[in-house]
Amino acid sequence: MTDITSRRGLLFGAAAVSAGALLTGCTSNEPSDSKDEPAANDQPAADDKPGKQVTIGFAGPQADHGWLNAINDNAQKRAEKYSDVTLEITEGSNDTAQQIGQIETLINKKVDVLVVLPADGKALTQVGLKAMRAGIPVVNLDRIFNTPQAYRCWIGGDNYGMGLNAGHYIGEKLKGKSNARVIELAGLDNLELTKQRTQGFDDALKNYPNIRKVARQAAEFTVESGQAKMAQLLQAQSKFDALWNHDDDQGVGALRAIEQAGRDDFLMVGGAGALSAFQAIKQDDGVLKATVLYPPTMAASAIDLARALGQGKGIGGLAEFEIPASITLYSAVVDKTNVDQYMPTGFR
Repeated sequence: MTDITSRRGLLFGAAAVSAGALLTGCTSNEPSDSKDEPAANDQPAADDKPGKQVTIGFAGPQADHGWLNAINDNAQKRAEKYSDVTLEITEGSNDTAQQIGQIETLINKKVDVLVVLPADGKALTQVGLKAMRAGIPVVNLDRIFNTPQAYRCWIGGDNYGMGLNAGHYIGEKLKGKSNARVIELAGLDNLELTKQRTQGFDDALKNYPNIRKVARQAAEFTVESGQAKMAQLLQAQSKFDALWNHDDDQGVGALRAIEQAGRDDFLMVGGAGALSAFQAIKQDDGVLKATVLYPPTMAASAIDLARALGQGKGIGGLAEFEIPASITLYSAVVDKTNVDQYMPTGFR
């Protein structure tokens, strides 16, 4: 995995107060070199050194999208990094009943920790509860269960933050332009994440009174739908200054439609962090100038968290002994100024 992915994990063990140091501090008559010297830290760190053997069960949906395939890839490669981790991975399924059955099999195998990216968070809440009640801590990846009782830790992306950062990036680029017009190519409108991304985008644009969103179309996170819906937008809008596209996979189709229409009079911002988007941004000879991350490296971090839970360790840099209950990843904007840094994390 890349250094960037490693930094996302931040799993180096939480600080703990040494009982011996505490006892000495309370009873010793010897002078101290420092009045405010902190207690010693003797809790082992969740670092790369082999520790207690941990079996992690991993269950995700079918990898029918570049981002989902990258989720599986990040989880497997991260687990391979650790000699003390055995990964039991299920065959991905978008059928909730089948995924529930797969997770129940992992529970019956008595894995130490479960990492679950549910096809449907609401529908899989009960099996998350079942695992927790069986004493198996659950790391809920991205699509959240209906109750915190169904997981020990949630880690995922920030859909609202994606829209917010996309809006601010476009806003700053068009700050000096009067009567600027922007359009939006969204994802599936029946998904809450799409609504959150649009809300963040709209809220960001409120900071730029010179900008008005003049059109929006909802695609389906596929190349084909991106091309079709973008063609409709281009036909309806003869002039606009910027486009935000929610998803880099459907963005491939959007770029085809743009090329076929011979349009290059606006800037485009994508979403998620596909390798093709990074390459286009680096080449800098088209409309795509930036993309906002929804990092699939979260799966690697989920494996780190699961390993730490299985070994009874925490996160370095925090005073608390335990890992947090939830971790929301930041939706960074990648453009030509930093694309080389993120290039290794791009998914296909």
